[in-house]
Order: sequence, then C-alpha cells, then structure tokens
Amino acid sequence: MKKWAAILLSVLMVFGLAACGDATKENETAAGGAGNRKEPEVTSPPETESTEGNQTENPESAEGKTLVVYYSATGNTGEVANYIAEAMGADLFELEPTQSYSSADLDWTDSDSRVSREHDHPEERVVPLVANTVENWDSYDIVFIGYPIWWGIAAWPVDGFIAANDFAGKTVIPFCTSSSSGLGESGELLEEAAGTGEWLEGIRFRSGASKETVEEWVKSLGL
Repeated sequence: MKKWAAILLSVLMVFGLAACGDATKENETAAGGAGNRKEPEVTSPPETESTEGNQTENPESAEGKTLVVYYSATGNTGEVANYIAEAMGADLFELEPTQSYSSADLDWTDSDSRVSREHDHPEERVVPLVANTVENWDSYDIVFIGYPIWWGIAAWPVDGFIAANDFAGKTVIPFCTSSSSGLGESGELLEEAAGTGEWLEGIRFRSGASKETVEEWVKSLGL
C-alpha cells in the first residue's frame, strides 16, 4: 500500500512540474513577445546638421533665401544679376515686358522711339509684365533688384514688380548698370514706391562689369 502511495505521489509531482514548466514558458513568451514583435516603423524627418550655432536646414522647408530680380534691356544687367546669384547662391527672376523692347524702341536719341515717348508721357510708363509675382515670395529674406538707368531713374518695367509685391520684413538691395549715369535717386524712388522693406544703399556697375568686381561688392555687404 505504501508502495502504491509513493508511486502515485511521484506521478503527481511529475505532472505538477510539467505544468509549471508550461506556465513558465507561456509567461516568457508573453513577456518577450513585445520585444520580438515587429512594430510599424516610424520615420522621423531628416535631422538638420549643426556646428556650433551654424545650422543647415532642409532645403525643401528652408526660409531666409535670396532672390535676384532684374530687368535687362540689352543683357548688361542680366549678366551682373547672374554674377550676384552665383555669389549668393540665390534664385533668379527676370522681369519680361509682355511687349519687349526692340533696339529701335530703346534708341533714346530718337524722340519718336518708344522709350522717348514713355519718358515724355509718364502715363505710358505702365509696362505690363509676363509675370510680376514670384512663387514662394515669403521664403525670401534678401532681394536684389537690378535694372538699367533710364534718364537718371530705374527703367520703368521694374515699377510693376515693385507695386505688385509686399517687401515687409525683407532686406532689399538695388543695383543698376549704365555706361555713364550713376545710381542717382533710383534706389530711393523704388523704396518710396515700395513703402516697405529695409532698403540698403545700392550700386551702379559699368556696362560689362567683371565677375570679380561684382563678387567683391557682394562680399562687402556682409549678408
């Protein structure tokens, strides 16, 4: 009888140990499941690289960019505008009249030429542009505005762009090209017409100004 009791007790102990083992295994599986289960991956936006206060932003969302806006009647202003854009890593925006000026139109020595008539009749200086606004205008903090000098002032195709845009919060730098005339009051008159923005003193470049001359001026601005 004692023998059978001992055998029965041994069997019960074996079943008991097996049950504990299964329970332990089940608990370990449950506890480790969260660690082994593959959760949906969350991708963070690319982090910006920084070096002691100098931060490089994601180009797609960056603000504070530079824009070079220009009207070029014969190509001289366009050449300088390209030099500035290259030196500043800036975008370019050319102002194009819907009715472009021909060589005859630009002959200021002819009293019957287009520019002469427009000069003599200011009401005719409203020159429609192909486009007078820039995409993502708000993303630009610095705006260069270039033009040739006509009768001591900025060529009037620029006026439509000035009137169509809000320069609040922007640093604006005028520049011009001419064979003889200086900048004059052209920058001040554009600033007055704009009514907003922080306008810096501009500069006049001779026709055919070298790339080195333009780059030296850009560096002197400290922007």
